[in-house]
Amino acid sequence: MEYLQIKHAQIPNLGLGTYKLLGRECREIVQRALSMGYRHLDTAAIYENEAEVGSGMNAVSIDRDDIWLTTKVWMNNLRKKDFTLSVEESLRKLGVDYLDLVLIHWPNADISLAEMADSLNEIQERDYTRFVGVSNFPLYMLKEMEALGTGIITNQVEYHPYLDQSHIRDWLSARGLAMTAYSPLAQGHMLKDPVINDIAQDLQVSPAQILIRWILDQQNVIAIPKSSNPIRLRENLQVNMIRLSKAQTARINALARPDGRFVNPDFAPIWDDELKSE
Repeated sequence: MEYLQIKHAQIPNLGLGTYKLLGRECREIVQRALSMGYRHLDTAAIYENEAEVGSGMNAVSIDRDDIWLTTKVWMNNLRKKDFTLSVEESLRKLGVDYLDLVLIHWPNADISLAEMADSLNEIQERDYTRFVGVSNFPLYMLKEMEALGTGIITNQVEYHPYLDQSHIRDWLSARGLAMTAYSPLAQGHMLKDPVINDIAQDLQVSPAQILIRWILDQQNVIAIPKSSNPIRLRENLQVNMIRLSKAQTARINALARPDGRFVNPDFAPIWDDELKSE
């Protein structure tokens, strides 16, 4: 397992995403992943699986301090009182005394960034979490959070070769912060891409391994692919043995396209590229 040093945090650069993992399957996958060597788990209140993630953690003999545990607060709980109650509920469900990272899952247009920043500060002051961050924040919101003095360490966003997020990645990296990539396979769309498959064939690995390796090669970027397949779980751990050439990386970089965003719900903020097109 490789680690990123972000501020005072050592974060495993490869984690297990748990979106849509539920019940017994979630518990068993978390247990299996930790037994394989994963040390980074990502969940959220809205996933309705925090209890199962915690149960999977408790089923293995690994010190709590050796596992990086992230959860997220949903957008209707971003006011300070609601935010604190949500984190307390997450702690109870997960069965832990503290979290390593708490994220604002999505910004809420009806709540000011100043109030969101206060909510993050509150849970750190209560020692509910070691670090805080955000998710799905465009660059202009990140800049405002910085102006508010909020000590976030990451922005978790959709990221894969079809979606150019270099402006966010570079801004964060310049400040010694991380970008965390969810949907690194573009919800499966990239697994059939001819370029990815060609490179995978050349290196005799899977297309998913190529995509994860490409993400981890970016400066200060963490990947949290989700899988319920034990074979895929192990393959993901093996990406550290893969090396992409400069030519292969350039081919993958060239795949970015205007319609590359696949996660864009009605409540999403105005993205940076939408502002440019106005």
